[in-house]
Amino acid sequence: MKCERISLTIVPTAIAYLDLYILDNSIEIDPQRKRPAVVICPGGGYSMTSDREAEAVAVKMLSFGFQAFVLRYSVFPERYPSALLQLAEAVKKIRENHELWHVDEKKIIVAGFSAGGHLAASLGVFWTEKFLEQQLNGCCQDWEPNGLPLAYSVLSTGKYAHHDSIKTLLGDQYEALKEKMSLENQVTETTPKSFIWHTDEDDLVRAENSLLFASALRKNQIPFELHIFPKGGHGLSLATEETKIENGYGIQKEVSVWPQLFANWLKANI
Repeated sequence: MKCERISLTIVPTAIAYLDLYILDNSIEIDPQRKRPAVVICPGGGYSMTSDREAEAVAVKMLSFGFQAFVLRYSVFPERYPSALLQLAEAVKKIRENHELWHVDEKKIIVAGFSAGGHLAASLGVFWTEKFLEQQLNGCCQDWEPNGLPLAYSVLSTGKYAHHDSIKTLLGDQYEALKEKMSLENQVTETTPKSFIWHTDEDDLVRAENSLLFASALRKNQIPFELHIFPKGGHGLSLATEETKIENGYGIQKEVSVWPQLFANWLKANI
């Protein structure tokens, strides 16, 4: 197994990091094996990237035989579109190095939690936009995500918005861009297949964010799988002992099945 941190420099004012967790191939099993890659965008309200949604999730993805990457994207005081450019650069770099990192270049999945879900979904709906081609000096297929796992994600800027995340992302661009950042309204036929989960009891980022996005996918005939778990608050991560916080919050047994559900979805649909 290879663990490595590489710098992403597409935004000159802020360096982001991509942490690699790469399973080696073996001559005893399948020396030419190519695995799906899961790029993990931790949450944190665009003011931090949470450790609880980083390495522990990567290790869980490794257990399913996926290559895992954690993006430590830039947050406040950086503003939109810095993190989006960094995510696009990360996917491009993985695709460019797919042979070295034993990745199936047609199975690069971008996952996000909370505000990290907004970032992942932003690439999902904006990956064809010309400004990314201009900034990244490439073709949009270089950073196209092949799937979107979205966990208790900030997705809407309307009635059910988590306004603090969007205001931190946009700063003085808030009034000009808040409608564009309501991602359920940006879904098109080019948006990737999605795996979405939320909890009904989440009172920080309402489940309507996921429901609205899923509804938009359905209108555009994009396949998706949606799970609304009845119990559990916000920020559960793996919902197990591994990712609980110091006061014990974060264990929700009935929610802890989501990684297996996601793995089943990826293997069947991507």
